[in-house]
Amino acid sequence: MKILSFKLNGEVKFGPKVKKEDAVWDVLKIQQDLKVFPSFPSDIIGGIAIGFDFVEKIRQLIEAAKESGVENQYKYDFSSIEWLSPIPRTPKNVICIGKNYNEHAKEMGAKEAPKNLVVFTKAPTSIAADQQVLPIHANKTNALDYEGELAVVIGKSGKDIPKNQAIDYIFGYTIANDITARDLQERHIQFFLGKSLDGSCPMGPYLVTKDEIPNPQNLTVVTKVNGEIRQNGSTKDMMFSVEDLISILSQYVTLEPGDVILTGTPAGVGKGMNPPTFLRAGDEVKISIEGIGTLVNRFE
Repeated sequence: MKILSFKLNGEVKFGPKVKKEDAVWDVLKIQQDLKVFPSFPSDIIGGIAIGFDFVEKIRQLIEAAKESGVENQYKYDFSSIEWLSPIPRTPKNVICIGKNYNEHAKEMGAKEAPKNLVVFTKAPTSIAADQQVLPIHANKTNALDYEGELAVVIGKSGKDIPKNQAIDYIFGYTIANDITARDLQERHIQFFLGKSLDGSCPMGPYLVTKDEIPNPQNLTVVTKVNGEIRQNGSTKDMMFSVEDLISILSQYVTLEPGDVILTGTPAGVGKGMNPPTFLRAGDEVKISIEGIGTLVNRFE
């Protein structure tokens, strides 16, 4: 199932994409009108927390809408909604993994691949949406860069998760752009400020449930800037797999429903080009991951 979050008439909502239509089901309105269940989560993280029963409840709501005889009043064309990040606000900082692809580590100047996880975070206030116009932050940085990444959304709380059980803790996947102010990153040594400018973590367009992506280690990741392919990698080249990341991170941090893990970026970032080529006002970045879709943002 492909789930999106959106805003309509000032209200934050969520629902699945309508099959074969550029439209979304308003499951909150269906539940409000038809009262299919005694209760139903009012926000996406509350839904994720009840596990895959949440997906089944959404399916039942859609069936009830179709049987109501007025199903069209429960779905909205994409052109009529304001897209939000699939997870509009994470429970805590977005968890990010650095230098998880060997060739990217090399282009960033590493002499050898990291033996341990490189972990940093992005503030929740950096989260942005698909199709959102993002600030170039020209008054703060001259070196804004892109990083196309597979993002993992955690589905249930866990601590000290064994690697062979890690997939059980995933709800689904989305696309993220780990936008980075390289000059701020270097100036402050720690990554947080250079990674957390407003709008520096667009995600979307959908949260795709894990049943639709049985193998997260066999996905292509392609980033285009103004139509030019800059990154063309595969998640099979991760040095630490999705299962590794969840297991290792959970040794130190309790993972919670709605937590987002950015799994690292392939080679091809602007800083790694000769000469380094950073984003400018008017640029458009498109990141595509098979099975999920394409995340598109323009900068100004």
